[in-house]
Amino acid sequence: MGTTNYGEIFTERLEVRGVLVSMLDNNSVYIKVDSHNPDAEQVRRAGKILQEGGLVAFPTETVYGLGANALNPLAVAKIFTAKGRPSDNPLIVHISEVRQVYDLADDVTVPGQRLMEAFWPGPLTLVLPKKPGLSENVTAGLDTVAVRMPGNKVALEIIAAAGVPVAAPSANRSGRPSPTIAEHVMHDLNGKVDLIVDGGPCNVGLESTVLDITSEPPVILRPGGITREQLEGVLGHVEVDPAVSFDSEKLVPRSPGMKYTHYSPEAEVIVVTGDEKLTFEKIQYLINEYKDKGKKVGLLVSDEISRLFELELVYATGSRNNLETVARSLFDGLRTLDSQGADIIIAEGYPSGGMGDALMNRLNKAAGHNIITV
Repeated sequence: MGTTNYGEIFTERLEVRGVLVSMLDNNSVYIKVDSHNPDAEQVRRAGKILQEGGLVAFPTETVYGLGANALNPLAVAKIFTAKGRPSDNPLIVHISEVRQVYDLADDVTVPGQRLMEAFWPGPLTLVLPKKPGLSENVTAGLDTVAVRMPGNKVALEIIAAAGVPVAAPSANRSGRPSPTIAEHVMHDLNGKVDLIVDGGPCNVGLESTVLDITSEPPVILRPGGITREQLEGVLGHVEVDPAVSFDSEKLVPRSPGMKYTHYSPEAEVIVVTGDEKLTFEKIQYLINEYKDKGKKVGLLVSDEISRLFELELVYATGSRNNLETVARSLFDGLRTLDSQGADIIIAEGYPSGGMGDALMNRLNKAAGHNIITV
């Protein structure tokens, strides 16, 4: 596994109270903070930028977020410009204290309270009826708002320092693989944001689960770091929206990631899933087929089969027996194989249930539903 070294893009490097600060060529600012004990002055600096209408990219436990003051429509509009994001795609609002949800949502409900007690702070977003006055470009004109309290110390302190709720989609160009390290953010958004806060790698690696609790039963709009099984352990039966595995340009998205192509590298992606032995055989067949066509092939596969292939570009994502490790490296794998010049990325699929649902959702969309089941 590897990542691009972005050190050369910095024209100036200096220390501010022992914290590395780098001025990028086009006047974005990069700072690196301790993920467990972020420098208070740098946290205040990030909070002030958000409060005053600027854009700050910061780490969460899921992926890096691109934050703006959710109460400032002009600041929120900058997110869509920086990302190239469609305006009908709603944003998730991030808070630093549970009590703040009551300032945003009209009715939290008892199930909502139970979920917050069980999973906040953490990778769960709740879709709730919105209160009047919340900016239309945050909610894409919907009568609901998506809210979460991230489980990352750097994120929580920056949001608290801002003193406002923070709208924050993933800090990448729209449609690209989500960023799980600061280098990914710099690659996509260098010069388009005011500040990039490097707090180290994200420890979940996939976006939050989005759960609509305005429906009965509640509906998963996007699988993520909290599994369906975990949710059902608190609420009982939970449905999954059909759009999780089906794209439609006519769909009115109720959550990020529902309508548009997402998580896609420049290379074409093919996912092979099913029986492990047949998966290996099919991947080998595809390698030979595309190499015969003069294509540079990259593999995105589990540790268990990565060593079975004689190929230059192989990214081992983690063990099939621990899909949390696969989740942490999935997006970096797609980006790394892209940076190594792969024309075709052949990815191994994973069984449904648990984290496998979130992994297959991301792979499905990265591949444009180009999935081969064996």
